[in-house]
This record gives sequence, structure tokens and C-alpha cells, in this order.
Amino acid sequence: MNSRRRFLKTMRYETPDRVPYFEEGLRDDVLDRWHEQGLTKDADLSGMFQTDRRERIPVNIDPLPPINKWPASRRGLKALRKRLDPENPARFPDDWLQRAAAWKTRDHVLELGIHHGFFLSMGVHGWDRFNEVIQLLHDDPGLVLGIMEVHGEFSARMAERVLKQVDVDFVSFSEPIGGEEGPLLSPRTYQEFVLSSYQPILEVLRRHNVDVIVLVTYANARVLLPCILRAGFNCLWACEANTDAMDYLTLRREFGRDLRLIGGIDLDILAQGKDAICRELWKRVPPLLADGGYLPLADGRVRANVPFEDYIYYRRLIQEIVEGNSKPSTLEHKA
Repeated sequence: MNSRRRFLKTMRYETPDRVPYFEEGLRDDVLDRWHEQGLTKDADLSGMFQTDRRERIPVNIDPLPPINKWPASRRGLKALRKRLDPENPARFPDDWLQRAAAWKTRDHVLELGIHHGFFLSMGVHGWDRFNEVIQLLHDDPGLVLGIMEVHGEFSARMAERVLKQVDVDFVSFSEPIGGEEGPLLSPRTYQEFVLSSYQPILEVLRRHNVDVIVLVTYANARVLLPCILRAGFNCLWACEANTDAMDYLTLRREFGRDLRLIGGIDLDILAQGKDAICRELWKRVPPLLADGGYLPLADGRVRANVPFEDYIYYRRLIQEIVEGNSKPSTLEHKA
């Protein structure tokens, strides 16, 4: 079974040969540290364990050219619309038509990332702009809603352009919305200003029969999940999460099969040794696999404090659990 079919069967609660194995992403500083720990320069990590290929469609959904001064009133929305022109040829790679044709016969997973989420769409890249946006929510909520609506309309038209030519396997929205204690917007505010602006995009996805719509959250977005599901999302990929609040076992019990899950393995555990890794994986992975609609993965990009041999152990242990080749009582720590 190829990677694409394996992913779709998993997300449809069908019976694949196994769940897909995604990679978290490895920074250069991590690889540099691992080279010091014995990883050879020419080593092929994919040959050390199975990995299912996942490709992200390279479309540019940022304002072009970049914005230096964000709209201070509704009159500025016209200029924002010009910078969010879906017909701008710079939004697609030069070989777009060739890529679109090649994707028709692909056997790997193809993702369309279509939205950066509330704060990045509002231009928040530092504390000064963050304070401005929070003040705007109080002083001029209509402007905030207007900016989000412009982004939503633009993303809907971008999705339409892509989906007319390419059949994607899932669409993702990135939502860096909170901290360890919770989201920086209340559920009511999030529904009013964010989810409402996503509706034109979600309508396009429904029209093109996109099965899997993923919200990629960061930190603790727990209280937002009910309204996120009601809006039309059906999959959660929680990154750098508060593992108590965003515990996948708890979320599955509460939301059942309405909420598919990607990730859920505490990234910090990977730096705590093989015993901790073993306990974490055996606690979470088997019951989630048994329910279906789940891809096991650490909840963030691997950091340099994770030893090379422990990362290999973690990846191989996932594979052994998935394929039923190990038991927690007899498992040996093999790198």
C-alpha cells in the first residue's frame, strides 16, 4: 500500500496495512549535534526506519509585497486586498503546471497549507504589534474583522485555484493562538473574528470534497476545540502542546471519532532517555491506534538536546508498536 492510500484509509477509519510514519522535521543544528554523536555525514536517516513521504504544495499566501504598515482604518483594507491578490503569478512556482500534472499520479501524501491563523494574519511578529491588535479588538473590532475577512476571501480563492487542478490529501490551517495556560482569545472572540472568516475557505474545501481539514495548533488551545469542530475542522495536529490540557487520550474520549489526531507524543520525553520514551509511547500509542484516525508523532520539531540514539530508538519503537512486534514487558533498548 502506498503512502497516500495509507494516509487516507487511516483518516477515514478504514483498515490500512499500517498507519503512516511522518517525520517531525530535523533542524541543521540537530543534525550537526548528531554528527558529533556518530551519525556519518552521508547517512540516510530514511534507511534506518520507514518514513511516509509528505509534500506541502509550495504556494505563497503572504501579502506581496510584505506589509510594513498595517491598516489603521477600514480605508486601508483596499491596499491590503491588493497585496493579497490570488492572481499574482509570484504565488505559484514557475513550474506549477508541470507539478500539478505530476501530482495526478503521485503515491505520496500532498498537503495544502492555506492559512496562517489569527495573529500572523494580523501582522503580529512581536510584542508591539501584539499589543496593537489586542487594543484594536476593543477599540475597533470592525477593522479586525475586516482584515480577517480579507484574508479569508483571499485564502478561499487560492484554495479554489489549487483544487481545480490538484486533488490534495489534506488542507491545513496554522493557528499559533495561545500559551501554556490557554488561548489568547476566548472561544466567543475566536468564533466571531476567526472562525467566521474561515467559512469561505471551508465552503471551497467542502465543494471540492476535501476529506481531512487539519487545524495545526500550538501550546494549549483546549477550550477552542468544541467551536473548531462545529466550524468544520475534523483533525487536530497539536504542536508544542501543554500535554496535560491537550492530552490526546482525553481528547479522544471526549470528542470520539469526530476528531482525528496527528502527533500527541510529548517532544520533551525524547530528551529524557529510553525508559521515559518507552513509557510515553506505550501509554499513548496503542489505545489511539486501536480507535483509528490517528498518526503517532512527536508534537514538534526535534531539538538538539535529543540524543541521536534515543531518536532512533523512538522511531523504531513506534514502528514496532504499530506492527505488533514488541510488548512493553519484553522490550529491549536497542538503538
